[in-house]
Amino acid sequence: MIRPSIIALSARTAALCLPAGGALYHLPTKASWRLSSLDGDDHMRQGETCVAVPLLHGLQPGRRYRFEVEGFEAIEFETASCAGLVDATEFGLVRDVLHEDLDGARRNAAALAEAVAAVPVGGTLRLPAGVWTAFPVALKSQMTFHLSEGAILRAPSVRLGWPILPARDASGRMLGSWEGLPHACFAAPVHAVGVKELVIEGKGTLDGSGERGDWWTWPKETRDGARRPRGLHLVSCSDVTLLGFTIRNAPSWTIHPQGCRRLTAAGLFISAPPDSPNTDGFNPESCRDVTITGVRFSVGDDCIAVKAGKRGPNGEDDHLSETRGVRVSHCLMERGHGGLVIGSEMSGGVHDVSIENCAMVGTDRGLRLKTRRGRGGAITGIAMRRVLMDGVETALSANTHYHCDADGHDSWVQSRRPAPVDAGTPVIDGVTIEDLEIRELVHAAGVFLGLPEAPIRNIKIRRLKIVSFKRKAAAAPPIMADEIRPMWHETIVSERAEVDCDDPALLSTATVSTSFE
Repeated sequence: MIRPSIIALSARTAALCLPAGGALYHLPTKASWRLSSLDGDDHMRQGETCVAVPLLHGLQPGRRYRFEVEGFEAIEFETASCAGLVDATEFGLVRDVLHEDLDGARRNAAALAEAVAAVPVGGTLRLPAGVWTAFPVALKSQMTFHLSEGAILRAPSVRLGWPILPARDASGRMLGSWEGLPHACFAAPVHAVGVKELVIEGKGTLDGSGERGDWWTWPKETRDGARRPRGLHLVSCSDVTLLGFTIRNAPSWTIHPQGCRRLTAAGLFISAPPDSPNTDGFNPESCRDVTITGVRFSVGDDCIAVKAGKRGPNGEDDHLSETRGVRVSHCLMERGHGGLVIGSEMSGGVHDVSIENCAMVGTDRGLRLKTRRGRGGAITGIAMRRVLMDGVETALSANTHYHCDADGHDSWVQSRRPAPVDAGTPVIDGVTIEDLEIRELVHAAGVFLGLPEAPIRNIKIRRLKIVSFKRKAAAAPPIMADEIRPMWHETIVSERAEVDCDDPALLSTATVSTSFE
């Protein structure tokens, strides 16, 4: 029988994986389960699950449990201890403050700050059911922030007096950021800087109120000297666990771990309207050892965008650091510009990223690598295995002429003539695709456009299956670069890229670019 695995444990929540054959985000069939206590009491629960990464909420701290699921081996585990439970309402937190009531939101922020300070080391702050409006709150090390079922912590809709995170701290470390560069930004509604052993969990909701204020009306601008806030911003943190909650309507990127180590996210629901600008779902930047599993996405931009900072316009690179060791599994990307995206901010280098047993439905692109001259850095060791793409316009793409930034359309970026190789030359080397099923394909199964001075190397494609094409669709350029040929129902096309496919019939001899130099 198949043995389940433990993904993460807190004092009150367990995240498990049921690795059944054919399981993506959902299991092939529903499975009944039973949870019992091993500590001599009568605590017993039962239910059924349709997902491969079920979460068990409402557990007791320091308790041993036995979890049984039909078709799987039984598994035993013990929850973490809790040094003390603090209720946020004990500090004057007020329910149902209107989202435009700035004074009420400030008072609630002060109450939450007191509550956070009162949590003992290894303790838990509980936000009970209700709608709670508050200005940004900072969390601390060695605590759990528990969002009870029915709890909604929402940001106010007005940014007057909103705190700002500076670009750097006193030591020069990057704090605030925008698209890979140090920049002052408004603090996220929930944020943490330099903390360790933090857990955010529960069945409640974090709501960034992006749709209520003016955040989405100035996506690329600076106002009051700052850029838009994230939904949840984790800066230089380690050993962080995110379990089970919903996060929605972020003012910009939804969850942004920046310079973090050992982070696990399981069973989240990340949501934003389809027309909301730059509301990426989960963007680990300059991070190491990140696990994203059992997460459902429905957002206005990329579902997951793996980043590593951007070289400055004058070559500035003191803020850069690599991203390495990102594991994505059993996720559902229901909508978004890309399923799993790497770049375009990748100047510090992105290495060892895998996505397995996932489903992408209705995303513009599936696996997408994007960079351009001037970025520098390298993307290596990327793997995709056992993924279903349904209604994805372009399944696979790697683009080294991505036309981002103010100079993105300049000839030195877009020229197909060889340029000198220097510190700003980006490298893509090593992409493995295995067991990919594509349904209702629109533009192309794969489009790979390399630089003449640095071709894309070592793309290996095995067992790619195109089940069907979407008939009612128009030809369009499948990648964002200048002079790209519109495509419709193409297989795999490449230009200055080394592609090894086990089915030669999938390799097209057509060009990617039109005549452009």
